[in-house]
Amino acid sequence: MKVQFPAMKGMMGQRIYYACLMNLSSIPKMFTFQDWIEFRPEDREQRVLNRKRIPEISRYITENEDGYLFSSITASYQCEVKFKPVNGEDSLGMLEMDFEKANFVINDGQHRCAAIAQAIDQNPALGDESISVLLFPYENRERVQQMFSDLNRFVAKTSKSLDILYDKRDPLSTVTLDVCEKVDAFQGMVEKDSVSLPVRSSKLFTLASLYDANKELLGDVRDDEATIQSMVVEAVTYWNEVSKHVPLWMKVKKGDIRAIEFRQENISAHSVVMRALGAVGGDLLKEHPQDWQDWLNALDRIDWSKKNRDWENVCIVANSVVSNRQARNATRAYLKFKLGLTLTDAESKSIAHSAATEAAAEAAWAESERRPA
Repeated sequence: MKVQFPAMKGMMGQRIYYACLMNLSSIPKMFTFQDWIEFRPEDREQRVLNRKRIPEISRYITENEDGYLFSSITASYQCEVKFKPVNGEDSLGMLEMDFEKANFVINDGQHRCAAIAQAIDQNPALGDESISVLLFPYENRERVQQMFSDLNRFVAKTSKSLDILYDKRDPLSTVTLDVCEKVDAFQGMVEKDSVSLPVRSSKLFTLASLYDANKELLGDVRDDEATIQSMVVEAVTYWNEVSKHVPLWMKVKKGDIRAIEFRQENISAHSVVMRALGAVGGDLLKEHPQDWQDWLNALDRIDWSKKNRDWENVCIVANSVVSNRQARNATRAYLKFKLGLTLTDAESKSIAHSAATEAAAEAAWAESERRPA
């Protein structure tokens, strides 16, 4: 069966290729999937399809039908093709091929193809939309392996901070960006590009860490204007209150302390602590909605210095601050303990050594008070 597609003929890497437009409904019919898992890695022409990725991409399409976006699919064909120029244009025309003999190899975009097929099953109307497809002649296995390598070699995932900055669909991103501008201690002190702070950065926080902290504080944010504005007010109020009890943040902002020196000695602005502060705030707002501000007074007594032995095996391991799941849970438990909040059994166990150390110190102080002068 012969099929035709509108196409532009071009040259890249001294090879002729065609840029085509195909209806989404054509994608499941044109591109089928080879189960490469049965082949040795060196014999594969593509990586193995990760089926766990497909529902997420499909959901992205169906939930954003008025604004989803995909880059081109790239594939190699293994049949004779005929390019028919139109209007005397050498590079613009119709590409004709024998569908049964095409035997496509998807060089880039196999997960997109599978997700498109799944999305069309859920909403057939999507099949009328189109996507660009780059078609190259199949040469041999070595060539398609090289194409896969070339297409993926220079792909760099954007940083989480940049994703948050540019994602207009995520209401928590909107809330977090507003918080950055409305909390005094955060204004001008949030790194919005990189996921980590450069060594000599004058900033204290990253957008990614503040986003995670707000997620702990607020939970899921519904995508409606009233809820978003309510959450902004709640978050701004909370973080302004926290910053009163961590006054060094404002000292860094005012230039009284250099940011680089502060980060070397103090962990209060580290992502693991910010996330724990957000989580503690979420607990306070639920359990003590009327007087949650009073509970934060205990933050005044916390020693945020990296030299504080309390942080060892909580969020500092082998003299390095860590932010894995265990450290996040332990840091949250430690802050709850210092604020006098009820701990779960698991939280108590995670900071047992810190609690024992503090209890011993308090006992020693009490004993010294009882001794005659």
